[in-house]
Amino acid sequence: MSLVDDLRSALSHDRVLEEPLELHLYSKDASMMRGEATCVVLTETTDEVAAVVRIAEDHRVPIVARGAGTGLTAGASPTEGGIVLSTTLMNDIEIDVDNRTAWVGAGVINLDLSTYAEPYGLHFAPDPSSQSVCTIGGNVANNSGGAHCLAEGATTSHVLGLEVVLAGGEVVVLGGEAPDSPGLDIKGIIVGSEGTLGIVTSALVRLLPLDPDVRTLLIDFETMEEATQTVSDMIAAGFVPAALEIMDQKMMVAVENWLHAGFPTDAAAMLLAEVVGETEAVTAEAALISEMAYKNNARGVELAEDEAHRAKLWKGRKSAFGALAQISPDYYLHDTVVPRSRLVETMDEVQQIADRYGLDVYNVFHAGDGNLHPLISFDASEEGMLDKVQRAGEEMVAACLRNGGALSGEHGIGLEKRDMMRASFTELDLDAQARLKEAFDPEGLFNPAKILPEGSRCFDFGGTRRPIPEGAWV
Repeated sequence: MSLVDDLRSALSHDRVLEEPLELHLYSKDASMMRGEATCVVLTETTDEVAAVVRIAEDHRVPIVARGAGTGLTAGASPTEGGIVLSTTLMNDIEIDVDNRTAWVGAGVINLDLSTYAEPYGLHFAPDPSSQSVCTIGGNVANNSGGAHCLAEGATTSHVLGLEVVLAGGEVVVLGGEAPDSPGLDIKGIIVGSEGTLGIVTSALVRLLPLDPDVRTLLIDFETMEEATQTVSDMIAAGFVPAALEIMDQKMMVAVENWLHAGFPTDAAAMLLAEVVGETEAVTAEAALISEMAYKNNARGVELAEDEAHRAKLWKGRKSAFGALAQISPDYYLHDTVVPRSRLVETMDEVQQIADRYGLDVYNVFHAGDGNLHPLISFDASEEGMLDKVQRAGEEMVAACLRNGGALSGEHGIGLEKRDMMRASFTELDLDAQARLKEAFDPEGLFNPAKILPEGSRCFDFGGTRRPIPEGAWV
């Protein structure tokens, strides 16, 4: 039988998609790179995922797991054809209130989990900007972060166990409720592996109590240096707030033109800081933040008046990327990390690169951990523009690496940054990672062509490191 016939024998007919429009929609994530799926399957159970994996192996075709498609590095783009396996229908939630944990399907939307847990006085800490649409499976695949991960840690800090389908359709459970599972941390290897080692079908996650009180401060500065110095002063003093986010003037103007959140558009930089805890503690910590800000020449410190005001400030921050739609039809967002002490220097270099290419760049970033998100606004329909944006983006990443940074803080490597891996890792490092890939995926069918550049091993296997396909950039 054909690939589609075999898949329809394992799933219901309506959950195997092959119409051109359907394939087009599932052949790209939120990045600027497109692939081409052979077919799409919508799985509902772990057994169905295992069956699809076995069918993919029988037909020797790649299989790419996909959640909501909010990834920004083409991690879910099927660049070598094959099966796109969507987990969005796998959305069960089972909360254990006593242990403050939950087993959640890979297709559960991040924000839905916290909403579901709220009546129990609990929430899921990782909060990517796309949390209203991104899925837990995608969060696990990319070890996603968010504005409130400064103090609590990224996704890996909140995953206790995983159910994973491996090569051959084998289903395993890694980790568990025990706080210190014996043996190698295989679960930790899967988190952040971007679907290249297996397919996560559900996760046992840690839930945290809702914060008894919160203070959110909006602080504006005449210079970016003053804003970043305030952040450095806090961390140096051993004070780690729940969130420390910085936005530059151009980004504030874009957000204000859409949302009217009350951002100070005449300032060079805005710092959004938040502290959580008992009332006495957060009151004292908010006062400390204000003191440090004024020592660094803050123009003003505004305290959110109530929950509605706080929610509007955070909506402005988390909707910043979408606000660029009013300026141009396309944007290219990078995700890199630099030491906090090199933030201003790196941002200056990023601006110089943008100026040299004649591009507009906007900045909003997780200042507390030096996670930069330079965003280039452009129109892809202009001849030669996409190539220009791509080259500028690569130079921006290179600048971050020269300043002691890392390739990614939370978006992953995917296809977009795959060929930049040699700038960050030695040949020995890449060979070790390729050997790990080979151990989990000997046929090289799980999300091929991602993360590892061509030639990471002394020989290729399964086609996992082929050149970026012609026409992948859209």
